[in-house]
Amino acid sequence: MNYEITPVLNAYPYLSTFTLIVVALVAGLVVRFAVLLALKYNTKRSNRFVFNSLQQHLRPRWFLFVPAILLHLGSDRLPLSTGEVKVLEEILQIIIVLSFAMIATSLVKVVEDVLFKRYDISHADNLKARKARTQIIYVKKVALVIITILALGMILLNFDSVRQYGTTILTGAGVAGIIIGFALQKTLANLFSGIQIAFTQPIKIDDAVVVEGEWGWIEEINLTYVVVKIWDLRRLVLPITYFTENAFQNWTRNTAQILGSVNLYVDYSMPLEPLRNYFEEVLEGTDMWDKTGKAFQVIDCSEKTMTIRLLMTARNSPVAWDLRCHVREAMIGYIQHNFPESFPRVRAEINEQAFPPPKNQ
Repeated sequence: MNYEITPVLNAYPYLSTFTLIVVALVAGLVVRFAVLLALKYNTKRSNRFVFNSLQQHLRPRWFLFVPAILLHLGSDRLPLSTGEVKVLEEILQIIIVLSFAMIATSLVKVVEDVLFKRYDISHADNLKARKARTQIIYVKKVALVIITILALGMILLNFDSVRQYGTTILTGAGVAGIIIGFALQKTLANLFSGIQIAFTQPIKIDDAVVVEGEWGWIEEINLTYVVVKIWDLRRLVLPITYFTENAFQNWTRNTAQILGSVNLYVDYSMPLEPLRNYFEEVLEGTDMWDKTGKAFQVIDCSEKTMTIRLLMTARNSPVAWDLRCHVREAMIGYIQHNFPESFPRVRAEINEQAFPPPKNQ
């Protein structure tokens, strides 16, 4: 016995609409499952990290894309008037564009995850990785802005009213371009400064810098501003043009290694050789010193004290700070226990002739 479904659908027009929606949603789920299964199979033995990133970013994005395409293809079969079909198609086109833009942004984030895994900055010698990450972050942000602008442009072009004014818009583009240029001068300056920083790299992610009298690390480099994490966990937010127009200190421009210094002010009675030997013992006894360089120097003399500068190297700026504190505490303790009389003193000589004894009354 042959059953024809067409008469049934014609008799119940909304049943065809419901059927098409259900088929589209089921197809979307099936396609999403098939894509994730294929990715899982292909990355099972090689790189599980890539699959996890794809699943995290792409999984929620596929659900609307495929159903919207299927509904758009079958919209002429729905029991709707010509005007209603046109409105539905415009809505579906917007959904398709938005879904595609979301998928594109997800793929950009997947690429960022893969590159971040390749350029790991958790190692001590991370100069190359920090350079790469700075460029990756900025390129990602520019790519997301471009995808957003293209998606909005495609959505607007779906409306006839926007298309009709296209000629007028192009005619006034010269004047509008000048006006917009003045209006967006600061934004464009920030954008070009960001491009300059991304590729010339006066600063990089995790650089140790001194800006506005504050010491900290570069935490974020955004399109228009930079976030500096201060040593006491405050955040200093600066426009990105600051780093192309102002002088600042970058302690890790070429290498993460830092040369730390400690100044000691002691009396001239302090013997130098025992102090030098103990300084070397302190460095050898801690893993904060990277064993690259050290120095013990008398750098200044005054009428009251001599100044001794202790130099030591560390693998990065936070470790250098801790090493300086450790050495300073150790040297002060050594002087206290062994040469307490050698701390800075003020000497005075009393001349008895300058103070004659009082006359007898």
